[in-house]
Amino acid sequence: MTIQRASFTRPVIAIAMVAASTFAAAAQKAPVPTRVRGTIESVEGDTMQVKSRSGEDVKLHIASDARVVGVTKIALADIKVGSFVGATTVPGPDGGDNAVEVHVFPESMRGTGEGSRPYDLKPNSTMTNATVSESVVGNDGHTLLVKYKDGEKKVFVSDMTPVVTFVPGDISDLKAGAKVIAFMKQLPDGSFETNRVSVGRDGLTPPM
Repeated sequence: MTIQRASFTRPVIAIAMVAASTFAAAAQKAPVPTRVRGTIESVEGDTMQVKSRSGEDVKLHIASDARVVGVTKIALADIKVGSFVGATTVPGPDGGDNAVEVHVFPESMRGTGEGSRPYDLKPNSTMTNATVSESVVGNDGHTLLVKYKDGEKKVFVSDMTPVVTFVPGDISDLKAGAKVIAFMKQLPDGSFETNRVSVGRDGLTPPM
């Protein structure tokens, strides 16, 4: 009986070891990025080549239903009480939240991604999409109180912080030299596809 138990146990242990090593290998695989920020180097048919801000070359298939939006600069004063905004923030030296950029959504996009979550623009950055309920003008910027369904946050926006909004765009905006943020997914064959691209207007680099 003992010999039979041992014979049965060895295959089980072997299977467990294989499963564990497979899990470890999967855990060590780098996560697939969800967006690439960079400059379009070329567009040929439905394929776009992007040089990322960190220097990588990324080839993207442009989905047939890809949505393209333009990003254009506006003034800090254009952020009004009632505006629905997205603010990328980092912790400030005083413990508050300092804006790295703010984008004002057009009314048709109100409610997009409402909430606050970690973001990948900078270390320790957070993206908060919310409605401006208060705006206090200071000597060197504005302090916004933004509210979303699960909470609120005070955000300091300096006079030097990029402020932008979205405007309609189309596939013709995707051309060499344009600065873009392309949202992407990995296809089963290992290639990448984008179905949503934000492109800077007039040479603007989308700051978000």
